[in-house]
This record gives sequence, structure tokens and C-alpha cells, in this order.
Amino acid sequence: QVELVESGGGLVQAGGSLRLSCTTSGRTLSRYGMGWFRQAPAKEREFVAAISSPSGTTTSYRNSVKGRFTISRDNAQNTVSLQMDSLKPEDTAVYFCAATPRGYSISADEYNYWGRGTQVTVSS
Repeated sequence: QVELVESGGGLVQAGGSLRLSCTTSGRTLSRYGMGWFRQAPAKEREFVAAISSPSGTTTSYRNSVKGRFTISRDNAQNTVSLQMDSLKPEDTAVYFCAATPRGYSISADEYNYWGRGTQVTVSS
């Protein structure tokens, strides 16, 4: 089992920044591809960003966050992060960290392990 825990969510004004972190004490994350997904009220879960294992050389972002969000991993700290800059109200959602044994994926269906989520709220 990989039990993921997110942190760093909160309330910010449009244009502000947040840094989300995800870690686990159950396993080392270096072998897993990692991703961030989000779900707004009454909306479907959507892909945000992904990073490959173990080196993180491959990354992907949904178009609406390109240039604003940066995914990274620190295997020594057993952590994956999502730096979110220039936040917009449409970024408001619960953000979930996820891990896939496939090494890299942008598809939620290929992620086996999920955190409980952290709320990000961006006001106008």
C-alpha cells in the first residue's frame, strides 16, 4: 500500500501562489510515476500534471496550467510537489496526489494510489 498525504492547500487571491506537497511514509516513491489531479464541485476529476520515475525527466501539464504550474520530485525527501503560480479562480478545486506503478501516465485510470486531497480556493 502507498498512502499518500497532500499538504499546502489554502485560500489565496487571484494571481497568488501556493506550493502543494505530497509524501508517504509507507513506501519510497522513486519507482512510481507521480501525478496531480483536481476536482471542482460538480465537476469531473481532471489531470493537472505528471512526472516520470525515477528521475523526473518527463513532465506533462494540462494546457490551462502550462507556464503557471511546475511539478517536481525530490526522491531523497520522498516528496512530489506542485508549485502553482498566477493562480486563477478556475483553479479552485480539491487537488489530489497520485502514484502509478507504470512510471509515467497522464491518465487517472492508470494511477493506483491516491491521497485524500487538499483544498485550493482562489478568490477573484
